Amino acid sequence: MSERLIYLPLGGAGEIGMNAYVYGYGQPGRERLILVDLGVTFGDMDSAPGIDLIMPDIRWLEDNRDRLDGIFITHGHEDHVGALGLLSGRLKAPVYTRRFTGALARMKLEEAGQPTDRLNIVEPYPHVVEAGPFRVQFVPVSHSIPESAALVIDTPAGRIVHSGDFKLDGTPVVGEAFDPVLWHKIAGEAPVAALMCDSTNVFSTHPGRSESALAQPLLEFVSAQKQLVVATTFASNVARLKTLADAGVAAGRQICLLGRAMRKMVTAAVETGILRDFPPVIGPEQAAELPRDKVMLIVTGSQGERRAASMQLSMGRYLGLHLHEGDSFLFSSRTIPGNERPVIRIMNNLSRMGVNVFDADSGFYHVSGHANRPDLEAIHDLLKPAVVIPMHGEHMHLREHANLARAKGLSAEVVTNGTMIDLAGGGVRVVDQIETGRIYLDGNVLIGAMDGVVRDRIRMALNGHVTVSVIVDENDEALPDAWVETMGLAAQGRAGVPLARHLESELGEFLERADHATVMNDKKLEDGLRRITRQVSMEEIGKKPEVKVIISRLAAD
Repeated sequence: MSERLIYLPLGGAGEIGMNAYVYGYGQPGRERLILVDLGVTFGDMDSAPGIDLIMPDIRWLEDNRDRLDGIFITHGHEDHVGALGLLSGRLKAPVYTRRFTGALARMKLEEAGQPTDRLNIVEPYPHVVEAGPFRVQFVPVSHSIPESAALVIDTPAGRIVHSGDFKLDGTPVVGEAFDPVLWHKIAGEAPVAALMCDSTNVFSTHPGRSESALAQPLLEFVSAQKQLVVATTFASNVARLKTLADAGVAAGRQICLLGRAMRKMVTAAVETGILRDFPPVIGPEQAAELPRDKVMLIVTGSQGERRAASMQLSMGRYLGLHLHEGDSFLFSSRTIPGNERPVIRIMNNLSRMGVNVFDADSGFYHVSGHANRPDLEAIHDLLKPAVVIPMHGEHMHLREHANLARAKGLSAEVVTNGTMIDLAGGGVRVVDQIETGRIYLDGNVLIGAMDGVVRDRIRMALNGHVTVSVIVDENDEALPDAWVETMGLAAQGRAGVPLARHLESELGEFLERADHATVMNDKKLEDGLRRITRQVSMEEIGKKPEVKVIISRLAAD
């Protein structure tokens, strides 16, 4: 039986976020495995109300953890490292990262109460990490967070290049530039059997722009504002934080960072030597005492996170600071699809205050951290892989990326979450389909997508809730009465009387008609009370609520 070289995305292939990609080599069903990235995405009130984080379901990997030789984290963004503290304890495999990513990973492990002794900090290319049959090298690439890396994964069946998130930026301000000379060297070392490649910006037709090009436009923007300036961006975009802070200082302002994630990111970047010459910062108390034209706030919450500084400022006051009419608020970021509504909510809140709002469409105030379409073509031409496997994107991104590669004469396949393919032998062959799903962090508890918690929460949000209480006294021949409490429903229906009272009346009639056998059987009684409640609610207010029936029995003497 011949060995297989398998690739299995558990998250990130067919969606933005939750990146988790499995590679394996060996006899079918006995392959040695490595995992690349273990990320999260964020819940929203439509599909996951109340959920803090969403992670890939790693049950298949848990079932095969005795074959897992390592977890490799390409960079420090939440969608690549965010689940490490919560899920790596289930896998108990060594973790390999570069230095800055390792500092962030260590924080996550410590916050989750996980040991950090499995965390290994490794040097970039040409250093090699040997994990089972795999030889893995971290190759520096530019991105919107320092020390991002592509992975060159050598196997007995050929070389794989896993691009991670990247852009072609020769002057990224903070972190390493994309090095075409190094990549030409890598391309000449060995044929690339497969390129697993970032697809996020495949629909952006212009070449990517450098982070360094923002310095002058941002300086001009800050200098032109007459009152307090607030800017928000991704906390992990250390280069942008420095560019914004430098612009503020050059415009004669003092800098105040607001938001725990932002302060942690800057601290980690300074401690690991990534970030140098970051301007001095002041606390919110000092910022509140200075003239408004002498302060610049750089704050978290560019994606509308409800607890972040941007949202809190838009709702009134945060840490003693508040915005006035004529202040300026800049979104130095693009809104990730799915986050539009909370971002617009912030903008509207600010507008009502009289704050002037600016975003990436208002001027040259943001550049993406991902390769645009011409840059993807350049990587295809450079590496000349036998097959391109698009990743890191929704299905439309993956499909368009595959079509782009085919148009250049390359072979390409769309491989989505749960599809296991075999790359040995030079082709792409689907060999298995793994059930994939999601794990939710609900408060401080991990729950499965099939546990019913989120489903019930959505049903209650859509349909409301009714509690029906009945006391049956088995010593008394009198019929029981029903008490009703409603939540999330209109107080009054078509009958023109309070809905709860109307329900009690209808349920009372049902109990009068019920025979002794029904009254004495909890299931029959519960089913009847629930059916009448939903039926009457539908007639009165057009809703079939979720119904909780509580039956209490006073036992016979």
